[in-house]
Amino acid sequence: MKFVQIVEFRTSDIDAIRKLGEEYEAEMGDDATGVGVVCADRDNPGRYLIIGTFDDYESAMKNSEDPRTQALAAAMAKIADGPATFTNLDVIDEFGS
Repeated sequence: MKFVQIVEFRTSDIDAIRKLGEEYEAEMGDDATGVGVVCADRDNPGRYLIIGTFDDYESAMKNSEDPRTQALAAAMAKIADGPATFTNLDVIDEFGS
């Protein structure tokens, strides 16, 4: 069953967060177990969401336990304006193209 994790956070320095993400992506290379999208809330400036999609919960947890992912989370926490929140979702249906 596909799995989605949404990470919500606030920051006044999204460019620094994006730079961390680019470095993380390069470092992970073929070891990446999912795909992520970074979104800015148009109605709430400074609020951002990362939507990560994975083949299943197990591959998401493998990603979460990777020391490189943990280092990224720690670096992001130093830049974010407060703690991030996490929403973990099992995909039960898909539609559209």
